[in-house]
Amino acid sequence: MPPLRLILLAGALVLPVPATPEAQPRRPAVEAAAGAGLIRAVRIEGAQRIEEATIRSYMLAQPGDPFDADRLDRTLRTLFATGLFRDVSLRREADTLVVTVVENPIVNRIAFEGNRALGDETLRAELQLRPRAVFTRAAAQADRQRLLDIYARRGRFGAQIEPKVIELDQNRVDVVFEIAEGESTLIRRINFVGNRAFSSGELSDVIASRETAWWRFLSTSDQYDPERLSFDRELLRRFYLKNGYADFRVVSAVAELAPDRTSFFVTFTVDEGERYRVGKIDVVSQIRNLDAEALRGALTLREGGWYGADAVEASMNALATAAQNAGYAFAEVRPRLTRNAETRTIDIVFEVIEGPRVFVERIDIVGNIRTKDQVIRREFRIAEGDAFSAARIARSRQRIVDLNYFNKVEVSNAPGSAPDRTVVQVEVEEKATGELTIGGGFSTDSGALATFGLRERNLVGTGLDGQFQVTLAQRRSQFDLSLTDPYFLDRNLVAGIDAFYITRNNRDVSSFDDKRVGFALRIGYEFNEHLRQSWSYSLIQRKIDNIEAGASRFIRDQEGTTVLSQVSQVLTYDRRDSRIDPREGFVVRIGTDVSGLGGDVGFFRPRLDGTYYQPLSPILGLQQPYTLVLSAGVGYLVQYGQRERIIDNFFLGGENLRGFRRGGAGPRDIATDDSLGGRLIWTASTELRFPLPFVSDDIGIQGRTFVDVGALTDPGVSGTNVVDDSSPRVGIGVGVAWRSPFGLVNVDLGWAVVKKSYDDTELFRFGFGTRF
Repeated sequence: MPPLRLILLAGALVLPVPATPEAQPRRPAVEAAAGAGLIRAVRIEGAQRIEEATIRSYMLAQPGDPFDADRLDRTLRTLFATGLFRDVSLRREADTLVVTVVENPIVNRIAFEGNRALGDETLRAELQLRPRAVFTRAAAQADRQRLLDIYARRGRFGAQIEPKVIELDQNRVDVVFEIAEGESTLIRRINFVGNRAFSSGELSDVIASRETAWWRFLSTSDQYDPERLSFDRELLRRFYLKNGYADFRVVSAVAELAPDRTSFFVTFTVDEGERYRVGKIDVVSQIRNLDAEALRGALTLREGGWYGADAVEASMNALATAAQNAGYAFAEVRPRLTRNAETRTIDIVFEVIEGPRVFVERIDIVGNIRTKDQVIRREFRIAEGDAFSAARIARSRQRIVDLNYFNKVEVSNAPGSAPDRTVVQVEVEEKATGELTIGGGFSTDSGALATFGLRERNLVGTGLDGQFQVTLAQRRSQFDLSLTDPYFLDRNLVAGIDAFYITRNNRDVSSFDDKRVGFALRIGYEFNEHLRQSWSYSLIQRKIDNIEAGASRFIRDQEGTTVLSQVSQVLTYDRRDSRIDPREGFVVRIGTDVSGLGGDVGFFRPRLDGTYYQPLSPILGLQQPYTLVLSAGVGYLVQYGQRERIIDNFFLGGENLRGFRRGGAGPRDIATDDSLGGRLIWTASTELRFPLPFVSDDIGIQGRTFVDVGALTDPGVSGTNVVDDSSPRVGIGVGVAWRSPFGLVNVDLGWAVVKKSYDDTELFRFGFGTRF
């Protein structure tokens, strides 16, 4: 660092800290002081910061003691052991014992040079040395080893660290750790020994560690990490247990460092054991009046199938939930397994018992400095005084994690004031929730774009979400200001307000520009964990202008300004395993838009759509995630009043029908090639999502192949040049999606295989957005 270099140039002495023990007591000094007679006085020389009384308190030899060699030797060693002195000597002057000390210096400051992968604060947190603390060579060497350890944990085993000392006046020193970080130590090869049922390639997909490859430059999975290796052992154990290998064990997991210290060879030795099927399944209830047969329908495990620990746990949870829903709040399920080695089956008896009656005495929350307690408490699916439920506690923790306000969320329970009471303890670690975004990108629909945004997802710790965003693009620009309260009036209500200004260049679709300015009020609520509904009211002024001279007469008739007053609702039933990256389950939405309650445009627009996710890996016996996605939707527009607008119609193509341009399919004025939209639309899509060969999941790239089908009809206008064919259009293709560090990237190649001669098609579709 420049200030330290200036000190060097000024003539300060720079000394490396050798990896040697501290100076040891010198026997000749003791022997010179020893002899006959008594110590009449003790004189301290060389003390600067340390009080003489303090030094005397450490000494074993005191006035009145004899000049004994052993006592003087132990005194010398005791003074060295305090860590306060760099050198100590004893000598005798007549009857006076003279103690000469050279104090260890005080640390002025600590600095790092050469560190790029790890910041100063990360390294400083590992040190024992601190400014204004006593400096010793042993402490500097110990800190050097701690820094080497943290670099090793980050996969940099070739790191070199040298502590240097810059001596200053007043017996002070600056400590500089000169660091050569070296390259990350990568995993060159992963081997499996003892595996017969699954190939090494299949097991490589199970573990989190990866062999180094050029495409993993955005991933750290190919860096050796001892903690990840332990996690790999657990992943292998879970995988084999899931697939029926009840006796499986990892014999050893060994990482050997290559001689050049640049890479590791990792070897897993496994003992698979035999594979078991599920034998007899029985449910036994030990709770009075609870019929075990009534619970059997909740079982997810089936006789004759391959045994799996995950499947057993799923059945346990399902049975416990069914019993609790039947009114037995303390019901627990315990499995009894009987292994039959000859038939290679495992008989399972699920025993439903009444667990201990434990109630939640209170919920304690710590670590939330900014976020208010109520923001966390309202996510709990269990309240103080309720019967304790591990399942509800786990669900509550997941909801708190989903807030995305915290780096860490830990939920535990401790004994309460009585044996039947427990205290739920929640420890959180807050993270920054404000965002300043400046971005750019390109999309097929909007062209080149730039974005600027300010957002705070947890305003003053209340959970309010405020956002301002500007998007400037070639064919679409938008200004948005929004505020959302996820628990309006501390109730099960999501309320929000939006204000916006939008301009769209639709000349490539229908030869006009569209400008909108308005606001929307939103409110929503949950009926339960899976069913929710939202309502909104929008008041929007819309202007159609800049119509091209050669545009269709139906487009020219649209020129002018209208006011849209609209009420909308969406009812959603969601059984997906994840709202962000779903791979199993389904979601169904029923939406309606009603306008005409004010304004000068009237219509009724109902919509129905749904998506189903089916994981194929368990069915096909594959280890990597393959997902079949089936989706469909239908919508219909009923217009009334005198100011019907084409912009209220549905349009087909682009996102909802790949292989066709946005608005490229459906009713059209063939004389001007303007899309007119339609009042009746339906779409369906079949998509297979799969991992790309030689690309690991942690990079975030996923392939897909798709077949899209859709039709659009009833434009609301008629004429000699208007074509309206309700027959289906079909597009097929392949694509990739990459959740890159720079944003979501979508690339699709689509072919319109069933089309009309006047439809506009599109082979390549690209979307990109980023924040930096």
